[in-house]
Amino acid sequence: MKDMEEKYIFEGNTTIYNFSLLDNTTDRNSSLDYLNVTNEVPIQFAQPMYGYIMPCLLLITIIANTLIVVVLSKRHMRTPTNAVLMAMALSDMFTLLFPAPWLFYMYTFGNHYKPLSPVGGACYAWSIMNEVVPALFHTASIWLTLALAVQRYIYVCHAPVARTWCTMPRVLKCIAWISFIATLHQSTRFIDRDYLPVNISWGNQENVTVCRVQIAQWVEKGISPDVYFIVYYLFRVVFVHAVPCISLVALNLLLFRALRKAQEKRDKLFKENRKSECKRLRDSNCTTLMLIVVVTVFLVTEIPLAVVTVLHVISSSVTEILDYSVANALVLFTNFFIIVSYPINFAIYCGMSRQFRETFKELFIRGAVQVTRRNGGGSSKYSLVNGPRTSTNETVL
Repeated sequence: MKDMEEKYIFEGNTTIYNFSLLDNTTDRNSSLDYLNVTNEVPIQFAQPMYGYIMPCLLLITIIANTLIVVVLSKRHMRTPTNAVLMAMALSDMFTLLFPAPWLFYMYTFGNHYKPLSPVGGACYAWSIMNEVVPALFHTASIWLTLALAVQRYIYVCHAPVARTWCTMPRVLKCIAWISFIATLHQSTRFIDRDYLPVNISWGNQENVTVCRVQIAQWVEKGISPDVYFIVYYLFRVVFVHAVPCISLVALNLLLFRALRKAQEKRDKLFKENRKSECKRLRDSNCTTLMLIVVVTVFLVTEIPLAVVTVLHVISSSVTEILDYSVANALVLFTNFFIIVSYPINFAIYCGMSRQFRETFKELFIRGAVQVTRRNGGGSSKYSLVNGPRTSTNETVL
């Protein structure tokens, strides 16, 4: 087997980088022997994307996802599907919120060329806030998206089972378990590296104290880096990327097929002038279509990152096929487009969900929904799918 310690990369929020940075035998005067962002990313792309565009995206994401949480937390919007959507919005927002201070410092304020100082635990904070915590929340977001698709598939294709498996208590337990397992998966990443202060000559300055990064002794001596990182990345490839993406593609296709059948049934009901049933089916179809769009946007941004991660594992453990400078650029762009997708869900909800729009308008224009009803612009304020709220059927979203 190849010496994998020399080729490991971290799949964080913004970078993956060659683990030769962590080689305990590296020359202490080497330019790659200390933590320096310029050595890790293609800075000609990173600075405009993360320094100039990112602050706008951060503001839009915080506003959009906060509004999603506020709307979905309203009493009449508390349903199993909405609980998952709210957890997804929080996970996406925290994925971007934690690294934001460092992105501002490094790219917006132009400090990326400076080596990080170990004063105040800055190097450890950079690693945790820019790599480990975002990966934790992003992992949770991936699994929550899968849970959303599974839940909707059960509602649409196995409605009787939904009364047992898709209740609010069960969904909340599922969200809690997803959060716990995502945290457990990332838990060792909080302590798998050591940051040692070393003095170097930097520019015209002598004896500048910087961070030297090395693999923690419990990994180096107790497990071995090969075993540790093979297990970590294989788990990510299989359970965080491959299985969720493949499952979501399959579930999306099944939901789309069920949607077409439901539309044919609705057309038949419309011809038979069964307007009440026709309307309920229309609301259900709109919800299914909206969730298909949400999952599709997710897949468009996630599949490229999954491919890069798979190539990294192959390159590290089987045969070297990956140019790490190219890999860094690919991950930089894929992570950026994932972040761009975060506020898109708000636009999807507003564009495709009548009840979301009505509740959102009520936040700012008191009585807007009632006015709409008086003007004949919509149905009841609390429009439900297939029955009363006391059942397990969900509110239209």
